[in-house]
Amino acid sequence: SFSRTEDTHGWMGVRFQHEPMAEPSQAVIHVRMLDRDPISQQEAIGILGVNLIHAALYQKDDQQRLISTLLDELSLDRVEVDMIELSGPAFKGVDNRLTSLSLVQNGLTHAAMISASGEVVQPAAVLYKKPIMVVRGSFRPLTNPMIDMADRAMAQFVQEPEVEGREVVVLWEMTLQNLMQGGEISHEDFLARADMLGALGKTVLISNYDRYFRLAEYLFGFTRQPIGLAMGIPTLKELFKEQYYQDLPGKILESFGRLFETNLRIYAYPQEDSATGAIIDADSLRVSPNLGHLYSYLRENRFIEPIKGYNASYLQLYGAKVMGQLQRGEAGWEECVPPEVAEI
Repeated sequence: SFSRTEDTHGWMGVRFQHEPMAEPSQAVIHVRMLDRDPISQQEAIGILGVNLIHAALYQKDDQQRLISTLLDELSLDRVEVDMIELSGPAFKGVDNRLTSLSLVQNGLTHAAMISASGEVVQPAAVLYKKPIMVVRGSFRPLTNPMIDMADRAMAQFVQEPEVEGREVVVLWEMTLQNLMQGGEISHEDFLARADMLGALGKTVLISNYDRYFRLAEYLFGFTRQPIGLAMGIPTLKELFKEQYYQDLPGKILESFGRLFETNLRIYAYPQEDSATGAIIDADSLRVSPNLGHLYSYLRENRFIEPIKGYNASYLQLYGAKVMGQLQRGEAGWEECVPPEVAEI
């Protein structure tokens, strides 16, 4: 790009024969160039091209090493690799969903995307100028309440004047923190969750954005259309805990300012109080007294909306409870998840 306003990006690839008489193999990446001037971008592309050729030829049997060597002599301040696809006999047995996860784990990108069919895709190709609905979770397993939350949030989101009649992209997001089990990320566990979401036709986003405002900033890099975040009341409560924002100059006010900088709205799924049986929704939620006026402002201006029309019978179902039933071999868990998930 020779403009200062365009997102500077491109595709790179290498096709090669890894042994005599073999069918060709291929490694393709999508790269975003972050240097400010064309000369520096050209230099970075040259280095990345050499790294890609070397990795494909000499690191083809070590997927993690192949990914990490792409940034030799470079940094994430200069280039971001947000998609990689390996194919052919040299990469036999490679699952490109795991390569996408490796891109995020190794710091080559902040987020990577997998389509409902299990193919890796470039995020911009899917998100560009589209309204977006995001459902974040661990999906371990994917339960009926999570499906109900997404469906009810979407039903309200598509009725917004700016969204009505437009194609909405729904992202089912897992952060690296969501994927952690015992301090590590299990590839087998990740693929199982991806299989569940794929069976239901869901597009998966893997990210390292633990904070919602950073996720919002990432998404607004692709679109200025409305964005919806579907979340449960417990997660909404967490957003109003001031201790999470002590590193920001503007503290909690800065976080909400960046979260709602453009057209974003939170859709909150209610919770049943286990002690009293009372239903807590976006209208009845109580935050810290010193933040009460901030919450009222956000609610009255519809930055936060209660999800309506939900299935009340789902409010007592929790993913951890279902997971416990699975692990203990107890009957009845199948009723808590979609049929496709139960089959898997």
